Amino acid sequence: MFAGLRVSAFLAWKSIQRGSRGTLALTIMIIALIFVNLVFLPSIISGVVETFNTQSIDFNFGNLVIEPREGTQYISDATGLQRRVERIPGITGTSSRIAAGATFFYRGRNAASTLYGIVPEDERSVTRIAEYMTEGEFLSNGDTDAIVMGTTLAGTEGEEAGGLPSLQGIGVGDSVEVAYPNGEIRTYRVKGIYETQSFSVDTAAFITSREMSGVLGLQDQASIILVKTEVNGREEYKTEILSYGIQEEVRTFQEKSGGFVDQAIQSFNIINAISTLVSLIIAIVVVFIVIFINTVNRRRQIGILKAIGIDQQIIINSYVLQVLFITTVGALAGIVLNAGVTTYLTAYPLAFPGGPVYPAVEASAILRSIASLFAVSVVAGYIPAWRIAREDILSAIRG
Repeated sequence: MFAGLRVSAFLAWKSIQRGSRGTLALTIMIIALIFVNLVFLPSIISGVVETFNTQSIDFNFGNLVIEPREGTQYISDATGLQRRVERIPGITGTSSRIAAGATFFYRGRNAASTLYGIVPEDERSVTRIAEYMTEGEFLSNGDTDAIVMGTTLAGTEGEEAGGLPSLQGIGVGDSVEVAYPNGEIRTYRVKGIYETQSFSVDTAAFITSREMSGVLGLQDQASIILVKTEVNGREEYKTEILSYGIQEEVRTFQEKSGGFVDQAIQSFNIINAISTLVSLIIAIVVVFIVIFINTVNRRRQIGILKAIGIDQQIIINSYVLQVLFITTVGALAGIVLNAGVTTYLTAYPLAFPGGPVYPAVEASAILRSIASLFAVSVVAGYIPAWRIAREDILSAIRG
């Protein structure tokens, strides 16, 4: 058995040495590009999911969201609820928000968007919005006449926002009028402008809960309470909060934003499945053609090898070993190419509406791509070798 493998390896190596180096290099390069294609799109899908999850945790929802009970608009005794939740091990912070649809007016322009009332210090313990100020500064607990807004809502002078709410050029220190849903109109000084690259956050604005409660006539009430956990991705925190007798609705950030993400991922997965199928078909065709041409050109040599007593299976194995060599070198070259592409896109990420996307290459995706590439290549190389090697000796020698 081992002697047969050594003979197959010897024949394969000699065939590679005496074959066209240009064809060999081109085949290896095609395999490498196919490998990159198999790994690249899944890594982008993983990157999109990772970016969206990070944006959701850092700017939108924290790790968990506590919402009012069914049939009620606000959470009552929000401060007391926050203190109860913060006593749970593994909870690092909570932030209550009052949400209201408002219309913003500035120099004859208006934009309708969401206005949040927050306790600034609590918000800092849960989200990272305060770290992304591009102008001015974030709110303080005592502010009553100040507002901070996203860069999309603030806008740029003379530029449309593509259908998104924009005041087209408001800056720090400017005054903006805000019309509340109850008819109240207040004027606020823009204290700061932030940019998170999360479009739902960058189109919103924030004032203090003290100010918004006074306008809406609320007393220690909140629309939602954001919860920050010590470790991301642990569903146990939701169960633990409910076990403390919390009657309000508790959702994870995935449940809160899952519909949009699931639809996007399903679309990406369909594209990825089509791309993978096409790539593997190309690999089969390329390997089949290369081995078929190789065996046809060496029919006489194959006939002579059989005539001197070389077993048919040894000859077939020699071509399978050639395929394994080409695929191995191609996969290694593909790993190097993919590393280069990943490095470049890490330095210059793709711009998506939810934020910059970095490719997240998973080991499972690489192993799956290598396995599928080897499987289709071996099959594509075995078939033409088997067809030629099974010919009778005289037909093969005649060519």
